[in-house]
Amino acid sequence: MKPNMGTIDKVIRILIAITIGALYFTHQITGVAAIILAVFAIIFVLTSLISFCPLYALVGISSAKKH
Repeated sequence: MKPNMGTIDKVIRILIAITIGALYFTHQITGVAAIILAVFAIIFVLTSLISFCPLYALVGISSAKKH
């Protein structure tokens, strides 16, 4: 797996995940919406940690720096 995510992309995903977590823990989102958004938050964190997004690879997108 070649990294295909740049730093800004990773930071944005982490910030979105933190926002979803805050909304969940303050009970602003509940039920099915909370479950779906929690799954997205987990995916965002995992892809940020490994710097690889399978969807980007499928579509042929890369926000990683070219060396």
